[in-house]
Amino acid sequence: MTESDLPEQTAAEPAAPPKKEEGSFAWFLVKLVIAVLVFRTFIFSTFSIPSESMLPRLMEGDYLFTAKWPYGYSQASVPFDLPLVPGRILAGTPERGDVVVFKHPVDRADYIKRVIGLPGDTIQMVGGVLHIDGVPVKKERVADFVAPIGPHNPCRIERFRALAPDGTPVCRYPRFRETLPGGTSYLVLDWGLTPQDTTEPVIVPEGRLFLMGDNRDDSMDSRFPPVAGKGVGLVPQENLVARASVIAFSTDGTSSWVNPVSWFTAARWNRIGDGL
Repeated sequence: MTESDLPEQTAAEPAAPPKKEEGSFAWFLVKLVIAVLVFRTFIFSTFSIPSESMLPRLMEGDYLFTAKWPYGYSQASVPFDLPLVPGRILAGTPERGDVVVFKHPVDRADYIKRVIGLPGDTIQMVGGVLHIDGVPVKKERVADFVAPIGPHNPCRIERFRALAPDGTPVCRYPRFRETLPGGTSYLVLDWGLTPQDTTEPVIVPEGRLFLMGDNRDDSMDSRFPPVAGKGVGLVPQENLVARASVIAFSTDGTSSWVNPVSWFTAARWNRIGDGL
């Protein structure tokens, strides 16, 4: 074969750009949304404390990580309360003393309270003292809960307003330690005798929970009938969303979007990372 027999060389053509997968970015977004939904449905979700009902442990402005798997899964576990899970699967019963996020039985809003009564328990308040199965729960006076007055701690009750040694306006609440049967211990606030400090005995039926806020005189909980935006009554276990696990972030409410420095000065750094 001679050189004249070789095919004529053509000018080198530029390499064609790699073909992009059509709609790849849209597909990435779809996968991202699916991943987030799976994570928020089955593993962890976040919850922000909207009120003072769980003082002194949880303060308005706290942001929590909550664990989804301990109590199983139901419609309440699904983001946006979508009816995708029939009944409850992998169901688990909370332990007495757990802090739980749940759907209000009437308006399906997210609430957070402490588990006080399990199915079969008889719960009653007598003169501000919690009774379980007729036995008073141990309640000890401890040092007052003191917190600076601010947007997330307005201290609405005048008699609890005071001044710290440096002159800072603070709220000073009477604080107690309760110890449940089994040894779980936590702190509660008690403002003095109020109508909800004495209740009729209630037997918790199967599949329900008796829940209470730690700020006993500023919590609409299972001591009150279920009314939208108010009491929650005996909460069905299928309304459980998650177990509160750790404080991921906390702010005192003084930050401003137009002042980046305030994002740091408003943070309550000493609360971040606290387990529940």
